[in-house]
Amino acid sequence: MNQSVLAAVFLIVALIPCLSFAGDHKGTKSLASVNNETYTKNCGSCHFAYQPGLLPARSWLKVLEQPGSHVGGNLSLDKKDMAEIKSYLEHNSAEQSSSKRSRKILGSIGSDTPVRISEIPYIKVKHRKIAQDVFMRKAIGSRSNCVACHKSAAGGVYEGDDVVIPK
Repeated sequence: MNQSVLAAVFLIVALIPCLSFAGDHKGTKSLASVNNETYTKNCGSCHFAYQPGLLPARSWLKVLEQPGSHVGGNLSLDKKDMAEIKSYLEHNSAEQSSSKRSRKILGSIGSDTPVRISEIPYIKVKHRKIAQDVFMRKAIGSRSNCVACHKSAAGGVYEGDDVVIPK
């Protein structure tokens, strides 16, 4: 093999980790946006449709399958919607995400199976300087209302410079 072909091969191999593909959030903290209509319709009708990359698959399964685990009460989904939502969440969970934020979430929970995103150690640390009464403001309501302060949360962006805390 001549030297220029060999050099080209080495260059391509070296650049592969740097390539970015549409929808891939590798190397960023941003999470992939929610892109499942059944999930958005069923789950997003009552609360913010959280990105699957915010929890590991075992947590999503617990929320869906274990009575009392879903914070808003037991779920009433037909079998078809349940199967589609379960598959979507499992295939897009934190373990499947290439987002740095998902990796940090996984690292902070270890083998735990949290069902509340607001109780994840990594998320708690990120919000540690915000007084509890701020979350109780009428415009926010609770720690689970991410979109009240994170203006680009629906797009998977939770960066500090994107935060506007309502009065």
